[in-house]
Amino acid sequence: MKTNNNSALIKILVLAYLSVLCVSQGYDFFYFVQQWPGSYCDTKKGCCNPTTGQKPAANFTIIGLWPRLNNGTYPKSCDLNNLYDESQISDLISSMQKEWPSLSCPGSNGTDLWAYEWNRHGTCSESVLDQHDYFQANLNFKNNVSVLQALQTAGIEPDGNFYSVESIKAGIKEGTGFSPGITCNVDPSGNSQLYQIYFCVDASGSDFFECSVFPKGNKPCASEVEFPIFTEIGETYIPTFGNSYFQ
Repeated sequence: MKTNNNSALIKILVLAYLSVLCVSQGYDFFYFVQQWPGSYCDTKKGCCNPTTGQKPAANFTIIGLWPRLNNGTYPKSCDLNNLYDESQISDLISSMQKEWPSLSCPGSNGTDLWAYEWNRHGTCSESVLDQHDYFQANLNFKNNVSVLQALQTAGIEPDGNFYSVESIKAGIKEGTGFSPGITCNVDPSGNSQLYQIYFCVDASGSDFFECSVFPKGNKPCASEVEFPIFTEIGETYIPTFGNSYFQ
């Protein structure tokens, strides 16, 4: 009987150890991801302005902070008992509406987007970043790296022209101090266009570092990619094959 009790205790301790081990090794780093709204909108789906009345600026916007493993895989939806609770981030909402707007149609106030990002990605880092910390970290990182300024300093403008991916990466590295990952999508004419920018953040969610693992994306970038025009007028975005605008 004593042997059985010892065996049961050992099993419990092993399971507890493995549980702690899994939590501590749930991810190795984060991707901090931004997108160019002109590329999001310049597709066959188009996009819509937020219902908040604040139109998105012609600047990169936040997508989110995504836990990742060094082998390229990632955890997701880790704690369904700690879902998005806007009351925990009420002091951040106005900044999030500016820096992290939803562009999907029909237009929204952003809540669905933020809830998705926390529920899918944020819950996998909650031992390090609670909800408020998670959203505040995204805003801090956005303020710490000005991708558009870095590109414009390098002579790369959102003017509908094509630029080499290497020059884009070099411009961002020169302007921010960190090498970016880049993914692309395609416009209605089938042109590859600059879409998402990735930076690596350490597992504590505190600091940028040089990436050793980069995302591949569903649509690999061509050697030269379009940097679409983006303006902020009207209600619904209509892609117009090289002369995009809100209408």
